[in-house]
Amino acid sequence: MLKVAKFGGSSMADAGQYKKVRDIVLSDPARSVIVVSAAGKRFVGDHKLTDLLYLCHAHIRYGVDCSPVFDMIAERYREICRELELKTDIEAELSSLREELSGGISQDRLVSRGEYFSARLLADYLGFEFLDAADWLHFSFDGSIDKQRSYTELRRLAEGRRVVIPGFYGVMPDGSIKVLSRGGSDVSGALAAAALDADVYENWTDVSGILMADPRIVENPDTISRITYSELRELSYMGAQVLHEGAVFPVREKNIPLNIRNTNDPLHPGTVIMEKFPDDEQSERFITGIAGRRHFTIITVSKAGLSSEIGSLRKILELFERHGVCVEYTPSGIDTVSLVVSAESVSSCLYALVGEVQKALSPDGIQITDGISVVAAVGRKMAYKPGSSGRLFAALGKSGINIRMISQGPEELNIIVGVNDDDFEKTVRVLYHSFVK
Repeated sequence: MLKVAKFGGSSMADAGQYKKVRDIVLSDPARSVIVVSAAGKRFVGDHKLTDLLYLCHAHIRYGVDCSPVFDMIAERYREICRELELKTDIEAELSSLREELSGGISQDRLVSRGEYFSARLLADYLGFEFLDAADWLHFSFDGSIDKQRSYTELRRLAEGRRVVIPGFYGVMPDGSIKVLSRGGSDVSGALAAAALDADVYENWTDVSGILMADPRIVENPDTISRITYSELRELSYMGAQVLHEGAVFPVREKNIPLNIRNTNDPLHPGTVIMEKFPDDEQSERFITGIAGRRHFTIITVSKAGLSSEIGSLRKILELFERHGVCVEYTPSGIDTVSLVVSAESVSSCLYALVGEVQKALSPDGIQITDGISVVAAVGRKMAYKPGSSGRLFAALGKSGINIRMISQGPEELNIIVGVNDDDFEKTVRVLYHSFVK
């Protein structure tokens, strides 16, 4: 068995966290390929090393002495080396980087050093080999990842070895370093797992998996033990804080289980994400998770026989597209169609847009409803539970919550309700306590 384990910034924050990582890695021989982030925050008010590296480059760009910032970065890694009694010559590494600062170092190369140092030190601590991301993760000239070449290179370099790899960056065809977007180490880990056809991709962070609801709204929500990639996409789109989107697709393509674990609670099983789970999974819950977003506007167009008027919806959508407004949902009736959009996206063009719809369709009326939130109950089992929608609506009605909009796709993966912004948090709590607890 092969497990690719990625450890995030919180797991690499200080020597104490390195010790936890070492215990986790060495507890299972299958964890032979390790991907790491730069050191994260150690406490409230602390700085992520990546943020400090970006700040350091900003100082250089504007001709400001970056020494105070660089010294903060250097001391973090010196401290880890001292406490763990590592053999790595960190002073030589830091001195070399300091010399590059005066030679016009690129932002991407400088920022990538956070992950580079984390991987060098962890490899030393584990007794693993260090494998530079620049040796296998290749970008094309257009900035996209060259998967075929990257996969081939990693298989060649990592086969039969125990390695630690820095996440977040790779190399362009001209040899220059290029970083991924924020959260890119998750992508690096997923790509490594896909390249090596890993049995499991473990993503170690500071939470015990994905929560069923926002803990800022619901006190101590349960962890989702199992979730499909489709459900994950739905929750992510609805605002749930989950993984970097790019961290999902490489392992999804190869149906590799993705396991989100907590470095500070390694015995917790976390959340397992797969394309499909066995049909015989035993659970009474038909809701996997609850998430939502605030501040939407509903534009309702009314016209007798609108549903039978060919091309009417296309005309409306073209007008929205022309103004750069994304339509999130389109609940409709025989004589009406409602377009649910982000209030922010339509704020600067609302009246112009309404005027154009009026001119194009000559409707009987146009109604604008502001202050709407959308809340989604997501669950792959809802399709097999008769009366799911009725139970959900009854729970909201019993709690005095007025439903302003309803949307459900034919796959029955979710039920989306629109409520007043003032009822947003109450709606999330009612659904959670009605169907989870």
